[in-house]
Amino acid sequence: MEKGIFAGLKVLDCASFIAAPAAATVLSDFGADVIKIEPPGAGDPYRNLPNIPGYPTSEHNFAWLLEARNKKSIALDLAKPEAQAVLYKLVEEADVFITNMPPPVRNKLGITYDHLAHLNDRLIYASFTGYGEKGEEANKPGFDSNAYWARSGLMDLVRADTDTTPARSVAGMGDHPCAMAFYGAIVTALYQREKTGKGSHVASNLMANGVWAASVLAQAKLCGAKFAERRPRERALNAVANHYQCKDGRWLILSLLSEEKQFPTLAKCLGREDLITDPRFATKPDRHARSIELIKIFDETFATRDLAEWRKILDGNGLVFGIVGILDDIPNDKQMLDNEVLVPFENDTMLTISSPIWIDGAKKVQPRKPPGVGEHSDEILRGAGYDEAAIKQLKSSGAVG
Repeated sequence: MEKGIFAGLKVLDCASFIAAPAAATVLSDFGADVIKIEPPGAGDPYRNLPNIPGYPTSEHNFAWLLEARNKKSIALDLAKPEAQAVLYKLVEEADVFITNMPPPVRNKLGITYDHLAHLNDRLIYASFTGYGEKGEEANKPGFDSNAYWARSGLMDLVRADTDTTPARSVAGMGDHPCAMAFYGAIVTALYQREKTGKGSHVASNLMANGVWAASVLAQAKLCGAKFAERRPRERALNAVANHYQCKDGRWLILSLLSEEKQFPTLAKCLGREDLITDPRFATKPDRHARSIELIKIFDETFATRDLAEWRKILDGNGLVFGIVGILDDIPNDKQMLDNEVLVPFENDTMLTISSPIWIDGAKKVQPRKPPGVGEHSDEILRGAGYDEAAIKQLKSSGAVG
Protein backbone atom coordinates (compact mmCIF):
# COMPACT_ATOMS: atom_id res chain seq x y z
CA MET A 1 0.00 0.00 0.00
CA GLU A 2 1.27 3.47 -0.92
CA LYS A 3 2.17 5.33 2.29
CA GLY A 4 2.27 8.89 0.96
CA ILE A 5 4.35 11.95 1.72
CA PHE A 6 2.55 12.57 5.05
CA ALA A 7 2.91 9.00 6.33
CA GLY A 8 3.25 9.16 10.12
CA LEU A 9 1.57 12.57 10.40
CA LYS A 10 -1.19 12.35 13.02
CA VAL A 11 -4.23 14.54 12.42
CA LEU A 12 -7.29 14.99 14.63
CA ASP A 13 -10.34 16.06 12.62
CA CYS A 14 -12.76 17.63 15.09
CA ALA A 15 -14.82 19.47 12.49
CA SER A 16 -17.93 19.31 10.33
CA PHE A 17 -19.60 20.99 7.31
CA ILE A 18 -17.31 21.07 5.07
CA ALA A 19 -14.14 23.10 4.53
CA ALA A 20 -12.25 22.04 7.65
CA PRO A 21 -12.81 18.26 7.38
CA ALA A 22 -12.13 18.50 3.64
CA ALA A 23 -8.69 19.96 4.43
CA ALA A 24 -8.09 16.89 6.59
CA THR A 25 -9.14 14.75 3.64
CA VAL A 26 -6.44 16.33 1.48
CA LEU A 27 -3.86 15.50 4.16
CA SER A 28 -5.19 11.93 4.19
CA ASP A 29 -4.84 11.68 0.41
CA PHE A 30 -1.11 12.10 0.90
CA GLY A 31 -0.92 9.50 3.65
CA ALA A 32 -1.64 11.33 6.90
CA ASP A 33 -3.27 9.25 9.66
CA VAL A 34 -6.52 11.16 10.19
CA ILE A 35 -8.77 10.41 13.15
CA LYS A 36 -12.30 11.70 12.86
CA ILE A 37 -13.71 12.77 16.23
CA GLU A 38 -17.50 12.69 16.24
CA PRO A 39 -20.33 12.33 18.76
CA PRO A 40 -21.52 8.84 19.70
CA GLY A 41 -24.77 7.67 18.16
CA ALA A 42 -25.60 9.58 15.00
CA GLY A 43 -22.04 10.85 14.64
CA ASP A 44 -21.03 13.91 12.67
CA PRO A 45 -24.22 15.74 11.56
CA TYR A 46 -22.67 16.01 8.10
CA ARG A 47 -23.39 12.32 7.65
CA ASN A 48 -27.04 13.34 7.27
CA LEU A 49 -26.52 15.88 4.47
CA PRO A 50 -27.96 13.73 1.64
CA ASN A 51 -31.21 13.39 3.63
CA ILE A 52 -31.86 17.14 3.54
CA PRO A 53 -34.72 17.98 1.12
CA GLY A 54 -33.48 19.04 -2.29
CA TYR A 55 -30.32 16.95 -2.32
CA PRO A 56 -29.88 14.09 -4.82
CA THR A 57 -31.22 10.71 -3.74
CA SER A 58 -28.76 7.82 -3.76
CA GLU A 59 -28.17 4.47 -2.11
CA HIS A 60 -24.71 5.82 -1.22
CA ASN A 61 -23.88 8.58 1.24
CA PHE A 62 -22.08 10.61 -1.41
CA ALA A 63 -21.22 13.52 0.88
CA TRP A 64 -19.63 11.30 3.52
CA LEU A 65 -17.79 9.22 0.90
CA LEU A 66 -16.13 12.39 -0.35
CA GLU A 67 -15.23 14.15 2.90
CA ALA A 68 -14.45 11.18 5.17
CA ARG A 69 -12.49 8.86 2.92
CA ASN A 70 -9.29 7.38 4.36
CA LYS A 71 -10.17 8.43 7.93
CA LYS A 72 -10.65 6.47 11.14
CA SER A 73 -13.46 7.32 13.56
CA ILE A 74 -13.56 7.60 17.31
CA ALA A 75 -16.86 8.55 18.94
CA LEU A 76 -16.35 10.93 21.88
CA ASP A 77 -18.97 12.82 23.86
CA LEU A 78 -16.80 15.87 24.50
CA ALA A 79 -19.38 17.27 26.92
CA LYS A 80 -18.10 14.62 29.36
CA PRO A 81 -14.80 15.18 31.21
CA GLU A 82 -13.80 11.55 30.60
CA ALA A 83 -14.04 12.09 26.83
CA GLN A 84 -12.10 15.34 27.06
CA ALA A 85 -9.37 13.44 28.89
CA VAL A 86 -9.21 10.96 26.00
CA LEU A 87 -8.94 13.80 23.52
CA TYR A 88 -6.16 15.44 25.49
CA LYS A 89 -4.25 12.16 25.47
CA LEU A 90 -4.62 11.99 21.69
CA VAL A 91 -3.52 15.63 21.35
CA GLU A 92 -0.27 14.85 23.19
CA GLU A 93 0.82 12.70 20.24
CA ALA A 94 -0.89 14.62 17.42
CA ASP A 95 0.70 16.85 14.81
CA VAL A 96 -2.43 18.71 13.70
CA PHE A 97 -5.76 19.45 15.39
CA ILE A 98 -8.49 20.73 13.06
CA THR A 99 -11.74 22.32 14.16
CA ASN A 100 -14.42 24.64 12.85
CA MET A 101 -16.71 24.58 15.86
CA PRO A 102 -17.91 28.06 16.88
CA PRO A 103 -15.64 29.63 19.51
CA PRO A 104 -18.20 29.41 22.36
CA VAL A 105 -18.66 25.68 21.66
CA ARG A 106 -14.89 25.15 21.66
CA ASN A 107 -14.68 26.78 25.07
CA LYS A 108 -17.54 24.68 26.41
CA LEU A 109 -15.97 21.43 25.14
CA GLY A 110 -12.46 22.31 26.25
CA ILE A 111 -10.93 22.39 22.76
CA THR A 112 -9.75 25.99 22.36
CA TYR A 113 -6.15 26.68 21.44
CA ASP A 114 -5.42 27.59 25.05
CA HIS A 115 -6.88 24.28 26.23
CA LEU A 116 -4.65 22.25 23.90
CA ALA A 117 -1.46 24.14 23.10
CA HIS A 118 0.23 23.47 26.45
CA LEU A 119 -0.28 19.71 25.99
CA ASN A 120 1.97 19.56 22.93
CA ASP A 121 4.25 22.40 21.90
CA ARG A 122 4.60 20.91 18.39
CA LEU A 123 0.85 20.93 17.75
CA ILE A 124 -0.55 22.80 14.76
CA TYR A 125 -3.95 24.06 15.92
CA ALA A 126 -5.94 24.74 12.74
CA SER A 127 -9.01 26.90 13.26
CA PHE A 128 -11.65 27.55 10.61
CA THR A 129 -14.53 30.00 11.07
CA GLY A 130 -17.25 31.72 9.09
CA TYR A 131 -16.22 35.35 9.57
CA GLY A 132 -12.79 35.36 11.23
CA GLU A 133 -11.80 35.25 14.88
CA LYS A 134 -11.92 38.96 15.70
CA GLY A 135 -14.68 41.56 15.71
CA GLU A 136 -18.36 41.48 16.52
CA GLU A 137 -19.10 38.60 14.12
CA ALA A 138 -16.37 36.29 15.40
CA ASN A 139 -18.87 33.95 17.05
CA LYS A 140 -21.37 34.02 14.19
CA PRO A 141 -21.91 30.66 12.47
CA GLY A 142 -21.38 30.67 8.72
CA PHE A 143 -21.93 28.41 5.74
CA ASP A 144 -20.45 28.82 2.30
CA SER A 145 -23.82 29.94 0.93
CA ASN A 146 -23.85 33.00 3.18
CA ALA A 147 -20.35 33.76 4.48
CA TYR A 148 -18.45 32.85 1.29
CA TRP A 149 -20.87 33.26 -1.60
CA ALA A 150 -23.22 36.01 -0.44
CA ARG A 151 -21.00 38.15 1.81
CA SER A 152 -18.13 38.38 -0.69
CA GLY A 153 -20.22 39.88 -3.48
CA LEU A 154 -19.98 36.77 -5.66
CA MET A 155 -23.70 36.04 -5.34
CA ASP A 156 -24.46 39.46 -6.78
CA LEU A 157 -21.65 39.56 -9.34
CA VAL A 158 -22.38 36.33 -11.21
CA ARG A 159 -26.06 37.00 -11.88
CA ALA A 160 -26.83 36.88 -15.60
CA ASP A 161 -27.56 40.61 -15.66
CA THR A 162 -28.77 43.39 -13.41
CA ASP A 163 -32.42 42.45 -13.93
CA THR A 164 -32.12 38.85 -12.70
CA THR A 165 -32.10 37.71 -9.08
CA PRO A 166 -28.81 36.96 -7.29
CA ALA A 167 -27.43 33.54 -8.23
CA ARG A 168 -27.81 30.65 -5.79
CA SER A 169 -24.76 28.61 -4.88
CA VAL A 170 -24.55 24.83 -4.97
CA ALA A 171 -23.49 22.57 -2.12
CA GLY A 172 -19.85 22.88 -1.15
CA MET A 173 -18.82 25.18 -4.00
CA GLY A 174 -17.19 27.58 -1.57
CA ASP A 175 -16.21 25.05 1.06
CA HIS A 176 -13.91 23.06 -1.19
CA PRO A 177 -11.82 26.00 -2.42
CA CYS A 178 -11.68 27.11 1.24
CA ALA A 179 -10.42 23.64 2.17
CA MET A 180 -7.45 24.13 -0.15
CA ALA A 181 -6.59 27.45 1.47
CA PHE A 182 -6.92 25.86 4.92
CA TYR A 183 -4.74 22.95 3.80
CA GLY A 184 -2.18 25.49 2.60
CA ALA A 185 -2.20 27.17 6.02
CA ILE A 186 -1.64 23.84 7.76
CA VAL A 187 1.19 22.80 5.46
CA THR A 188 2.83 26.24 5.82
CA ALA A 189 2.71 25.83 9.59
CA LEU A 190 4.22 22.36 9.30
CA TYR A 191 7.06 23.85 7.26
CA GLN A 192 7.54 26.55 9.90
CA ARG A 193 7.67 23.80 12.53
CA GLU A 194 10.47 22.12 10.60
CA LYS A 195 12.49 25.32 11.00
CA THR A 196 11.55 26.22 14.59
CA GLY A 197 10.49 22.95 16.19
CA LYS A 198 7.38 24.69 17.49
CA GLY A 199 3.71 24.36 16.62
CA SER A 200 1.38 27.29 16.03
CA HIS A 201 -2.19 28.47 15.64
CA VAL A 202 -3.32 28.84 12.02
CA ALA A 203 -6.63 30.12 10.75
CA SER A 204 -8.77 30.70 7.71
CA ASN A 205 -12.41 31.61 7.18
CA LEU A 206 -15.21 31.55 4.63
CA MET A 207 -15.55 35.32 4.32
CA ALA A 208 -11.87 35.89 3.55
CA ASN A 209 -11.83 33.13 0.95
CA GLY A 210 -14.95 34.50 -0.69
CA VAL A 211 -13.44 37.96 -1.09
CA TRP A 212 -10.22 36.34 -2.35
CA ALA A 213 -12.29 34.54 -5.03
CA ALA A 214 -13.87 37.87 -5.99
CA SER A 215 -10.63 39.78 -5.53
CA VAL A 216 -10.04 41.08 -9.06
CA LEU A 217 -13.25 43.08 -8.95
CA ALA A 218 -13.01 43.68 -5.20
CA GLN A 219 -9.56 45.20 -5.71
CA ALA A 220 -10.99 47.36 -8.48
CA LYS A 221 -13.56 48.66 -6.01
CA LEU A 222 -10.81 49.32 -3.46
CA CYS A 223 -9.04 51.34 -6.13
CA GLY A 224 -12.14 53.44 -6.76
CA ALA A 225 -12.78 51.99 -10.22
CA LYS A 226 -15.95 52.77 -12.15
CA PHE A 227 -17.96 49.69 -13.10
CA ALA A 228 -19.96 49.13 -16.27
CA GLU A 229 -23.48 47.74 -16.18
CA ARG A 230 -23.62 43.94 -16.22
CA ARG A 231 -25.26 43.28 -19.55
CA PRO A 232 -27.26 40.19 -20.57
CA ARG A 233 -25.50 37.64 -22.76
CA GLU A 234 -27.26 38.84 -25.90
CA ARG A 235 -25.86 42.34 -25.34
CA ALA A 236 -22.34 41.41 -24.25
CA LEU A 237 -19.56 43.78 -25.27
CA ASN A 238 -17.42 41.10 -26.90
CA ALA A 239 -18.90 38.39 -29.12
CA VAL A 240 -15.76 36.23 -29.08
CA ALA A 241 -15.73 36.05 -25.27
CA ASN A 242 -19.31 34.91 -24.88
CA HIS A 243 -21.31 31.70 -24.58
CA TYR A 244 -23.55 30.12 -27.21
CA GLN A 245 -26.18 27.39 -27.35
CA CYS A 246 -25.77 24.51 -29.77
CA LYS A 247 -28.42 22.57 -31.66
CA ASP A 248 -28.72 19.92 -28.93
CA GLY A 249 -29.27 22.51 -26.19
CA ARG A 250 -25.70 22.31 -24.86
CA TRP A 251 -23.61 25.44 -24.42
CA LEU A 252 -20.02 26.39 -25.15
CA ILE A 253 -18.04 29.51 -24.30
CA LEU A 254 -15.57 31.24 -26.59
CA SER A 255 -12.47 32.80 -25.00
CA LEU A 256 -10.56 34.32 -27.90
CA LEU A 257 -8.16 36.73 -26.23
CA SER A 258 -5.99 36.92 -29.38
CA GLU A 259 -8.94 38.22 -31.29
CA GLU A 260 -7.15 39.92 -34.20
CA LYS A 261 -5.32 36.71 -35.03
CA GLN A 262 -8.11 34.24 -34.33
CA PHE A 263 -11.23 35.96 -35.70
CA PRO A 264 -10.59 34.84 -39.32
CA THR A 265 -10.06 31.26 -38.14
CA LEU A 266 -13.31 31.37 -36.15
CA ALA A 267 -15.20 32.74 -39.15
CA LYS A 268 -13.91 29.88 -41.30
CA CYS A 269 -14.85 27.30 -38.62
CA LEU A 270 -18.36 28.69 -38.57
CA GLY A 271 -18.63 28.57 -42.35
CA ARG A 272 -18.95 32.33 -42.40
CA GLU A 273 -15.84 33.46 -44.28
CA ASP A 274 -17.85 36.46 -45.40
CA LEU A 275 -17.48 37.92 -41.91
CA ILE A 276 -13.73 38.33 -42.47
CA THR A 277 -14.28 40.98 -45.16
CA ASP A 278 -17.59 42.32 -43.84
CA PRO A 279 -16.87 46.03 -43.23
CA ARG A 280 -19.07 45.94 -40.11
CA PHE A 281 -16.61 43.57 -38.42
CA ALA A 282 -13.32 44.39 -40.15
CA THR A 283 -11.42 45.46 -37.02
CA LYS A 284 -11.53 44.67 -33.34
CA PRO A 285 -13.09 48.05 -32.47
CA ASP A 286 -15.70 47.46 -35.21
CA ARG A 287 -16.59 44.05 -33.79
CA HIS A 288 -16.90 45.42 -30.27
CA ALA A 289 -19.00 48.36 -31.42
CA ARG A 290 -21.35 45.97 -33.21
CA SER A 291 -21.15 43.11 -30.74
CA ILE A 292 -24.93 42.70 -30.55
CA GLU A 293 -25.15 42.14 -34.31
CA LEU A 294 -22.25 39.68 -34.24
CA ILE A 295 -23.70 37.75 -31.29
CA LYS A 296 -26.95 37.32 -33.18
CA ILE A 297 -25.06 35.89 -36.17
CA PHE A 298 -23.10 33.54 -33.92
CA ASP A 299 -26.30 32.46 -32.14
CA GLU A 300 -27.86 31.47 -35.44
CA THR A 301 -24.73 29.63 -36.58
CA PHE A 302 -23.99 27.69 -33.40
CA ALA A 303 -27.62 26.55 -33.33
CA THR A 304 -27.03 24.54 -36.52
CA ARG A 305 -24.77 21.83 -35.01
CA ASP A 306 -24.56 19.75 -31.84
CA LEU A 307 -21.92 20.47 -29.22
CA ALA A 308 -19.86 17.40 -30.14
CA GLU A 309 -19.56 18.62 -33.74
CA TRP A 310 -18.51 22.10 -32.67
CA ARG A 311 -15.93 20.70 -30.25
CA LYS A 312 -14.30 18.75 -33.06
CA ILE A 313 -14.30 21.73 -35.41
CA LEU A 314 -13.01 24.29 -32.91
CA ASP A 315 -10.42 21.99 -31.31
CA GLY A 316 -9.14 21.05 -34.73
CA ASN A 317 -8.33 24.67 -35.45
CA GLY A 318 -6.69 25.58 -32.16
CA LEU A 319 -9.36 27.98 -30.98
CA VAL A 320 -9.69 28.63 -27.25
CA PHE A 321 -13.10 27.68 -25.92
CA GLY A 322 -14.69 25.60 -23.22
CA ILE A 323 -17.78 23.48 -22.93
CA VAL A 324 -20.38 24.35 -20.32
CA GLY A 325 -20.19 21.03 -18.57
CA ILE A 326 -23.08 19.22 -16.94
CA LEU A 327 -22.92 16.56 -14.23
CA ASP A 328 -23.82 13.86 -16.73
CA ASP A 329 -20.48 14.47 -18.46
CA ILE A 330 -18.27 13.84 -15.44
CA PRO A 331 -18.28 10.03 -14.94
CA ASN A 332 -16.94 9.47 -18.47
CA ASP A 333 -14.78 12.56 -18.87
CA LYS A 334 -11.63 11.06 -20.39
CA GLN A 335 -9.48 14.07 -19.56
CA MET A 336 -10.47 13.85 -15.90
CA LEU A 337 -9.83 10.11 -15.85
CA ASP A 338 -6.47 10.40 -17.63
CA ASN A 339 -5.33 13.03 -15.11
CA GLU A 340 -6.61 11.14 -12.05
CA VAL A 341 -9.10 13.84 -11.19
CA LEU A 342 -11.47 10.92 -10.80
CA VAL A 343 -10.05 7.83 -9.05
CA PRO A 344 -11.59 4.56 -7.84
CA PHE A 345 -12.01 3.61 -4.21
CA GLU A 346 -9.85 0.78 -2.95
CA ASN A 347 -11.30 -2.61 -3.95
CA ASP A 348 -14.19 -0.95 -5.77
CA THR A 349 -15.10 0.48 -9.15
CA MET A 350 -16.89 3.48 -7.65
CA LEU A 351 -15.09 6.71 -8.47
CA THR A 352 -14.39 9.64 -6.19
CA ILE A 353 -12.94 13.10 -6.77
CA SER A 354 -9.27 13.43 -5.92
CA SER A 355 -7.85 16.52 -4.26
CA PRO A 356 -6.51 18.91 -6.92
CA ILE A 357 -2.79 18.60 -6.08
CA TRP A 358 -0.17 16.30 -7.57
CA ILE A 359 3.49 16.06 -6.55
CA ASP A 360 6.06 14.14 -8.56
CA GLY A 361 7.45 11.23 -6.59
CA ALA A 362 4.72 11.41 -3.95
CA LYS A 363 1.78 9.27 -4.97
CA LYS A 364 -1.51 9.66 -3.21
CA VAL A 365 -3.00 6.74 -1.32
CA GLN A 366 -5.83 4.92 -3.06
CA PRO A 367 -9.02 6.24 -1.46
CA ARG A 368 -10.50 4.03 1.25
CA LYS A 369 -14.19 4.01 2.13
CA PRO A 370 -15.10 6.19 5.12
CA PRO A 371 -15.65 4.78 8.62
CA GLY A 372 -18.80 4.08 10.56
CA VAL A 373 -19.42 6.09 13.72
CA GLY A 374 -16.81 5.03 16.28
CA GLU A 375 -15.62 2.19 14.05
CA HIS A 376 -12.05 2.58 15.28
CA SER A 377 -12.70 3.72 18.85
CA ASP A 378 -11.19 0.60 20.46
CA GLU A 379 -8.18 0.59 18.14
CA ILE A 380 -7.46 4.26 18.76
CA LEU A 381 -7.85 3.92 22.52
CA ARG A 382 -5.50 0.94 22.63
CA GLY A 383 -2.98 2.94 20.61
CA ALA A 384 -3.25 5.72 23.17
CA GLY A 385 -2.41 3.30 25.99
CA TYR A 386 -5.85 2.37 27.36
CA ASP A 387 -6.29 -1.23 28.47
CA GLU A 388 -9.46 -3.26 27.95
CA ALA A 389 -10.84 -2.46 31.40
CA ALA A 390 -10.39 1.28 30.86
CA ILE A 391 -12.00 1.07 27.41
CA LYS A 392 -14.97 -0.80 28.88
CA GLN A 393 -15.35 1.85 31.59
CA LEU A 394 -15.24 4.72 29.05
CA LYS A 395 -17.91 3.04 26.99
CA SER A 396 -20.16 2.31 29.94
CA SER A 397 -19.94 5.96 31.02
CA GLY A 398 -21.10 7.09 27.56
CA ALA A 399 -17.93 9.11 27.04
CA VAL A 400 -16.90 6.85 24.16
CA GLY A 401 -19.11 5.20 21.59
